[in-house]
Amino acid sequence: MYSFCDGSDTGCTSPTPEHFKENSMKVIVIGATGTIGKAVVEQLGKRHEIVTVGSNSGQYQADISDIGQVRALFEKIGKADAVVVTAGALAFAPLADFTPEQMRVGLDSKLMGQVNVALVAQHALNDGGSITLTSGSVSELTIRNGASASLVNSALDGFVRGAAIELQRGIRINVVSPTLLTESLEAYGEYFIGFETVPASRVALAYSRSVDGAQTGQAYKVW
Repeated sequence: MYSFCDGSDTGCTSPTPEHFKENSMKVIVIGATGTIGKAVVEQLGKRHEIVTVGSNSGQYQADISDIGQVRALFEKIGKADAVVVTAGALAFAPLADFTPEQMRVGLDSKLMGQVNVALVAQHALNDGGSITLTSGSVSELTIRNGASASLVNSALDGFVRGAAIELQRGIRINVVSPTLLTESLEAYGEYFIGFETVPASRVALAYSRSVDGAQTGQAYKVW
C-alpha cells in the first residue's frame, strides 16, 4: 500500500531537504544562456550545482563543433555527474534553394556538436552519470523550409537510442524533443503556423526527468 504523508504521520518517509542536498549533483549545462538553457539552469539549480557553458558566455566557453574544445572543456571542469546540451544552430530555407553549405550548419553545429559532447562525456562523467541532448519536434512534425532540421533532429533521436545500449559504467543518455517555444514565437512562428507552443519552463521539466530519473535511450517529447 501507499500512504500519503501530511507531516503529522510519525512514520512518514517523504524526502526531506537534507535528502535532496545529499543527492545533489554537479551538472554541466552547455547552452546555458539560451532560452531553453536559462530555464534548465533555473530548474536544475533548485537541487544541483550548475556549471554554465556557452560559446561566448557562461563560466566556461567552448565551440562544441570542435571536439578538441570539448575535450579541453571537460578537463577544465573536472569530474561531473551530468551534462545537458541545449546548444546548436540550424538553417531554415526552401529545399529548392538549399545549399550544401546551409546543410552543414545543422550537421556541424547541432548534430555533431552534441555528438562530440556525448563522445567525450561517456569517459569524463562519474559512474552513473547522465547525458541529455536536444532534438526537436520537426523530427516527426515536418514543416516547410525545415528539411535540415528534420534530418538533424531525427539523427539525434537515433543516436541516443543506439548509444544507450553501449554506454558503460551506468552512464545514461536521453534526448529532449521540444516543439516551438512560446518565447520564440515571434522569431520562428512563421515556420510553425498552426502549432501549439510550449513555455521554456515546461520544457525544462523534461531535462529534470532525464537528469534526476533512471531511464536511458528515451526521447522526451514536449509537444
